[in-house]
Amino acid sequence: MPHTVEWKVRLYLFEEERTTKARVVLDTGTTELAGHGAAHRNPADMDVPEIGDKLAAGRALHDLGRQLVNVAERDIEGMGAARRRDHPETGWPLPDQMQGG
Repeated sequence: MPHTVEWKVRLYLFEEERTTKARVVLDTGTTELAGHGAAHRNPADMDVPEIGDKLAAGRALHDLGRQLVNVAERDIEGMGAARRRDHPETGWPLPDQMQGG
């Protein structure tokens, strides 16, 4: 059965006193999750805001991704499926596992 949805993601970056902070918000239409990340610049480093932006944003997205996997795992367990030991991130098999690989 085909399934298509659109989720909206907003990324906010703030810089103050050698620290770039990022907040990424995912809105699924029914749920909203927020990931956070930060990048701290050493006083001896050159001031290149783009580097801090990338690090903080990447860390916020990583945090959000971890939260999404945790929510999916709880949903899977709520349906009575046991957590798989060979792929602890989810109870769903990886594509190579489905083909016997």
